[in-house]
Amino acid sequence: MIIITNDTPTATAFKAALATEASTLLVFQHANRLALPTIKAVEALPLALPSYAQVVLKHHAAVQASREFHPENTVITTPHSVIGDGGLTVMAGPDSIESPEHVATMGQEVKAVGATVLRGGSFKPRTSPYSFQGVGESGLIAHRQAADAAGLDMVTEVLDPRDVDVIDQYTDIFQIGTRNMQNFALLKAVGAKRKPVVLKRGMSATLDEFLQAAEYIAAGGNTDIILMERGIRSFDNKYTRNTLDVGAIAVLKQMTHYPVFLDASHAAGERALVTQLTLAGVAAGADGFMLEIHDNPDAALVDAQQAITPAQMGDIVSKARQIHTIVRGV
Repeated sequence: MIIITNDTPTATAFKAALATEASTLLVFQHANRLALPTIKAVEALPLALPSYAQVVLKHHAAVQASREFHPENTVITTPHSVIGDGGLTVMAGPDSIESPEHVATMGQEVKAVGATVLRGGSFKPRTSPYSFQGVGESGLIAHRQAADAAGLDMVTEVLDPRDVDVIDQYTDIFQIGTRNMQNFALLKAVGAKRKPVVLKRGMSATLDEFLQAAEYIAAGGNTDIILMERGIRSFDNKYTRNTLDVGAIAVLKQMTHYPVFLDASHAAGERALVTQLTLAGVAAGADGFMLEIHDNPDAALVDAQQAITPAQMGDIVSKARQIHTIVRGV
């Protein structure tokens, strides 16, 4: 249930009254709106509904993610980025942190062509247990130093709830990868933090499941969430690694107030396709995108086939900004 009151003070007062009558009742507030996810009917309220209140019973189960509860766009501010304000945010960097020198060079390169967030993985989820798994905390240190030197935010993936506190010491933005979209313990752990979270869509997840995963983070009190479409698994992966669900970007922009990004590198799995897929996602209304960059892509330790050069990234960013300007006028 969502209750819409006249103004924020009125909503705050009614929330306090509800807490007095039912101290364990779960109530979330946004401005003049209250969300009561466990209440399904007006008759179940512990207090009589005020005459001025409007009630919304038909809303998405991920109530905090819904436009019915939070009509305006969420804007996330980090030290070097403003995300979701109508601009186009670019996250870029190597797939994995390879050395302090390399990530420092990549930081300067991506900053020069328009990124405000430096990506890179120090803990890598790999299909094979024998593949390179990342360099661990030493990579976090190098990543942080490179981001600071370039004047960029840092985003990195967290795989395990036990690593959240360590990574929190370094990163500006947490990333939850596709394989962990429904790792509920991990979602709860980052939900307890007060830093933005990039949540990637699970490779087989529906949009409802995607939003419900985001709700786990929001339920912990952290509503600085960035949703990232990165391609889904389909019946045909002969020509692309995954199928980029461009339509999902447009649908999510209607369903939720959270910023919506795309990762065309993982969707394509092939560097020759990254430009087209990124531009398609921007045309669908994405608030930003993520790219995997390497100065020598064929030598990248992880996902070499989908990494692009900084020069190629510059071309993508230039074209994407032109498309974004057109889309904003639609």
